Amino acid sequence: MIELGKYSVLGVNIDAVDYDAVVDRVANAAHEGRPLTVSALAVHGVMTGVLDRFHRHRLNSVDLLVPDGQPVRWALAWLHRTRLPDRVYGPTLMQKVCARAAVDGLPIFLFGSTPTVIRALEEKLTERFPLLKIAGRKPSAFRRLSAAERDEIVNEIRISGAKLAFVGLGCPRQEVFVFEMRDLLQMPLLAVGAAFNFHAGILSQAPPLLQQWGLEWMYRLVQEPRRLWKRYVLLNPCYLVLLGLQTMGLWRESVDPPCSAMDELRYG
Repeated sequence: MIELGKYSVLGVNIDAVDYDAVVDRVANAAHEGRPLTVSALAVHGVMTGVLDRFHRHRLNSVDLLVPDGQPVRWALAWLHRTRLPDRVYGPTLMQKVCARAAVDGLPIFLFGSTPTVIRALEEKLTERFPLLKIAGRKPSAFRRLSAAERDEIVNEIRISGAKLAFVGLGCPRQEVFVFEMRDLLQMPLLAVGAAFNFHAGILSQAPPLLQQWGLEWMYRLVQEPRRLWKRYVLLNPCYLVLLGLQTMGLWRESVDPPCSAMDELRYG
């Protein structure tokens, strides 16, 4: 089990951890009924914090920001000599947490995506983990929520009996959501992005070799060029340039401004 602490990658504090450490922390928090926020960040997730200092504050307030992408894991190695044996990939993390939840009898809640995806995801998860209890599910509204709608979601998750919740709203909406909800829900909240679509069988994952080489972005760009081209064609080179500056000691971090959860966008 590896848990080396947080390290700055372009001002976003990434946790140098492995799967075992994250799963243990999630399970312990679920058993104890206390809040824990987790997000799996790839390059795009890091860059949302670089480009928006208020969002960087939200990201740095998340309890566990794990290196979802290989380029983020490599950045930890280059900058901070962490030498993690693997990344903590959101879809794999979701599987491992579901396996632990099934064994420990921890009911889960699924929040995000579309009704079709949620139904398929629930079916696939119960097939793979027969002992897993899915206490509730709610698709995304794909718009800004009112305070009353947010409170309704909080209440629905609370009364479901879930001990932890997976959030699949996409980046950066899911990170805003877990930041907002941390103090309203006494349970782990895991922002896992495209894991919902992958595990529901809606999208295929990149071949293992492309994942190992950090080229998963290329595979996803081919799948969804219209939606993802700006993310990868513009942000990936920017990330590399800025990372080079940080490596040379030329990157100067700014102080995160204060940001209240009550001022958030209430995504859902």
